[in-house]
Amino acid sequence: MIAYIALIAAVGFEVAGTMLLPLSQNFSKPLPSAFLLLFYGVSFYLLASVTEKLPLSVIYASWAGLGVFSVAVLSSLFYRQPLNWQSIFGLFLIVLGVTIVNIYRA
Repeated sequence: MIAYIALIAAVGFEVAGTMLLPLSQNFSKPLPSAFLLLFYGVSFYLLASVTEKLPLSVIYASWAGLGVFSVAVLSSLFYRQPLNWQSIFGLFLIVLGVTIVNIYRA
C-alpha cells in the first residue's frame, strides 16, 4: 500500500513539474524553473524507491499513463487547451490500460 502511495506521489510531482514547463518560459524564469527541476527530482526519487516493491512494468505504466491523463486534463483546465472527443476517448483508454496492468500485474 505504501508503495502505491509513493507511486501516486511520484505521478503528482511529475505532473506538477510538467505543468510548470510553460511558466518557466524555456527555463528563462528562475522560480518556476527551480520548482520544475525540484518536482522532477522528487518524482524520480520516489520512482526509484518504489522499484524495490513493485514490478517496473506496473510502475512505468502507472507513472506514464496517469501522468499523461493528468497533464491533459489540467492543461485543459488551466491553459484552456481544448480536448476533443477523440482525445477524451484516448485518455479513457489510457486509464483503462493502466488499470488492467495493475490488476493483472506479474
